[in-house]
Amino acid sequence: MSRTSRISVGSIEVISLTDGGAEFGAELFPNATEDELNALIAAAGAEKIETNFNAFIVRNAGRVLLVDAGPRDLFGPTAGFLSDAMAEAGVAPEDVTDIFFTHLHPDHIAGAITAEGAAVFDKAEVKVSDIDHDFWKNGDFSDETLQQWAGLANMTLNAYGERVSTISGEAEIIPGVTMQMMPGHTPGHAGFRVDDGGQGFIHLGDMVHAEKIQLANPEISIAFDIDADTARATRKAGLDMVATDGLACSGGHMLRPTLGRLERSGDGYRFVTG
Repeated sequence: MSRTSRISVGSIEVISLTDGGAEFGAELFPNATEDELNALIAAAGAEKIETNFNAFIVRNAGRVLLVDAGPRDLFGPTAGFLSDAMAEAGVAPEDVTDIFFTHLHPDHIAGAITAEGAAVFDKAEVKVSDIDHDFWKNGDFSDETLQQWAGLANMTLNAYGERVSTISGEAEIIPGVTMQMMPGHTPGHAGFRVDDGGQGFIHLGDMVHAEKIQLANPEISIAFDIDADTARATRKAGLDMVATDGLACSGGHMLRPTLGRLERSGDGYRFVTG
């Protein structure tokens, strides 16, 4: 099974890396009934709600950018295959010059450190949005789960130390690649955009966790959103923009094959590949 997909955006190469996958239960979609979810699953020709954990490599101007790093061993035996996907892509850890974290949730950062808290990518400079960095670094969390997530976020940031920098707005990550703010899932949640040679690609971050559910009905939220209303508004506006502009796209949880485009379908969208 291949864990990579590739596209060229002008002269810039984008490679998706599938770290693994998981299944979601209906309880994770608080504003949808089980009947609604079952109908969407059936309409998609699926039997369950599935998700992927995706990272990305972007090559340009002598730089090798890794976007997110997967969950390592946090989600059991069906995930944690970032090193396999990178090897398939022909990228060694020491080749990575830059890392961009779309946000500091565990399934996006754990693969950047060992279980003991050491940095995996010894040569990489790390960038993260200033808002997300400050939220996890300085937040006062009463919820036990958020406390644990903040602990891992700070362990990851500490592992890279002075190599971590924060960016804002549509700042350049590497040449040809800019951050795109997509708030709601976390306060500083972001994706990225690649533009070159009149072509464009956008990474939607965690705007969509369950492709078969949330593309068909963008109103449906997932329990992991810090601010569900803002995340919903971001998702609806973002999906509309991508479909209208005809951009190539992907995201942190799109199913294989992970690179494609959005087409309008009824009140929602469908992901078209190939």
